[in-house]
Amino acid sequence: MTDGDAGIAGVLAMLLISVSMVVAVALLTGSQIVVARVEAANAADAAALAAAPVTFRPFGAMGSPAAEAARLAKSNGAGLLRCRCPVDRSMQTRTVEVEVVVVRHVWIMGSVSVKATGRAEFDPSQLLSSDP
Repeated sequence: MTDGDAGIAGVLAMLLISVSMVVAVALLTGSQIVVARVEAANAADAAALAAAPVTFRPFGAMGSPAAEAARLAKSNGAGLLRCRCPVDRSMQTRTVEVEVVVVRHVWIMGSVSVKATGRAEFDPSQLLSSDP
């Protein structure tokens, strides 16, 4: 092998190492964002599920449907941005919608806010059903 061949091999090795590092950083950053999206979606769904029955009756909740949604969002590492969950004491089926935000520190990008929306339907007439 000549000195020229060794030089080319060294350059190619450095190029391969550089590309590998860029790919590794991209995968790490992408996976952190995906995890934040999943956490936000889970928190939104939990908040909506908690708020939905409280629109009918408190069922042991300490506050309004929005307060219950905020409590569950917080317990899942998120903040409540919006809650469309008006109190409705009728026996009509209702759907609540909440929006939450999860803020995570993502390496290279800094703080990233990820929003998610969750919906839940509650049918009070099912409380009268005798089916197990």
